[in-house]
Amino acid sequence: MSRVALVTGGTRGIGAAISIALKAAGYRVIANYAGNDAAAEAFTIASGIPAVKWSVADYNACAEGVKRVEAQYGPVEILVNNAGITRDAMFHKMTPEQWREVIDTNLSGVFNMTHPLWPGMRERKFGRIITISSINGQKGQAGQVNYSAAKAGDLGLTKALAQEGARAGITVNAICPGYIGTEMVRAMDEKVLTDRILPQIPVGRLGEPEEIARCVTFLASDEAGFITGSTITANGGQFFV
Repeated sequence: MSRVALVTGGTRGIGAAISIALKAAGYRVIANYAGNDAAAEAFTIASGIPAVKWSVADYNACAEGVKRVEAQYGPVEILVNNAGITRDAMFHKMTPEQWREVIDTNLSGVFNMTHPLWPGMRERKFGRIITISSINGQKGQAGQVNYSAAKAGDLGLTKALAQEGARAGITVNAICPGYIGTEMVRAMDEKVLTDRILPQIPVGRLGEPEEIARCVTFLASDEAGFITGSTITANGGQFFV
């Protein structure tokens, strides 16, 4: 029977590309989403991938959602922590709410989703945890103190948890995308994109969601079993670690 993969934020943007790529690779994929019912319905109709709704910022909702998914589809063996939000503001203008919302979703959300699945993965001696961090968690970004802190925290979580999971056959890895040509990025002012962003990227273009999805598919595979605690940097040469 195909392994079950659960992708948070899996119905739009990079998450949708990941869900589709994992399905094409033979996994049984379930896509989680938080709020956009119309987009989720359209995604399911187009892809045949079921979508399930809850906020990753809510631990109890995650635990209950995981329980429902596993009851219907079987044990989740691949978790892709992709869900994320932005609440950008310069630090002197950032509100506690903007800080808390981003930390709750982008960092605590990784804990909230991974923690309920961890015991089952340990018992079965197999698991793949793949978290989508960001170039801005590596280098920082003005106006994104909350986002950069959360995404940097994801990398620390990945490295620590990888050490706990290694002997149980669980790998824990992260991917740090740079500027990816999602709907949100392509909606930016063309002059800003052309004059300010693209010149920072040595390959001279935006990344494609499918390029991040291919990284995920590799890390989810049996062939990647010796890779854990690692970060794949996919940013077109914009930043080197």
